[in-house]
Amino acid sequence: MRRLLVAWLLLAGLCGPALAALTLRDDRGVTHRFERHPQRIVTLLPSLTETVCALGGCGRLVGVDRFSNSPPQVRLLPNVGGLEDAQVERIAALKPDVVLAEPSARVVDRLEALGLAVVIVDAKTHADVRHALGMVAVLLGTPGEAERAWARIQRAIDEAAARVPASVRGQKVYFEVDAAPYAAGAGSFIGETLQRLHMGNVVDPSLGAFPRLNPEFIVKARPDIVMAAQRNLDEMPRRPGWASLPALQQRRSCGFGLEQYEVLVRPGPRMGEAALHLADCLAGLAGRGR
Repeated sequence: MRRLLVAWLLLAGLCGPALAALTLRDDRGVTHRFERHPQRIVTLLPSLTETVCALGGCGRLVGVDRFSNSPPQVRLLPNVGGLEDAQVERIAALKPDVVLAEPSARVVDRLEALGLAVVIVDAKTHADVRHALGMVAVLLGTPGEAERAWARIQRAIDEAAARVPASVRGQKVYFEVDAAPYAAGAGSFIGETLQRLHMGNVVDPSLGAFPRLNPEFIVKARPDIVMAAQRNLDEMPRRPGWASLPALQQRRSCGFGLEQYEVLVRPGPRMGEAALHLADCLAGLAGRGR
């Protein structure tokens, strides 16, 4: 009997950690407790979908937002809307163990009122992205994958930095996120990537990560290089005063197609790929000047 008791205690000690509940604090400061690693996950942002997949959890996704399109297999999953119009009833019907969302998602309170766990992930900087990778990896039970994913990002950014010609380094970039215009400031993950590529930014960190600017700000700032989605770049000369911008007159600009642009504006595991797109753009501009 004594031997059986000792064996039982040893077994309990071995199994205890695996059976222990998971406690996680999200980016709004809310602590969540899970009895096991979530097996059914809904994501309400493309970068969160990509993060889950990069960390080995793609098979646990049961629903994604309408803009999630990478990796390709997520396009087959149920679409639950977007940040502004997420379909609460449809999400609930999927019976997720957790919903991953960003702070601006409007449906958080309604989802939580239905008893669903909503983990908020807020990624605006490189440090935030690294933290998000770690938090989601803990949630999935694949903590080692977070550092591996981060290392891949860093290697790609280093490779991209080496591609940027000396002739364009230090020049100031205006990167337009939206035609309002919203810009990627120096303190955003896009701005930090540009800095790693030895580039400047017309938007000072004091203005915030993604400030909405007065169009006259850009006219006065006179960026050396303009970057934007191609559709926005095409209409910039029609904005009051913008036709006089030397960067537009001299075609010192980079217009990105939809697929490339999506990579550039998503703070997640494809930030290294985004850096390579930026570097290729900058190398092309240097080539034009020869």
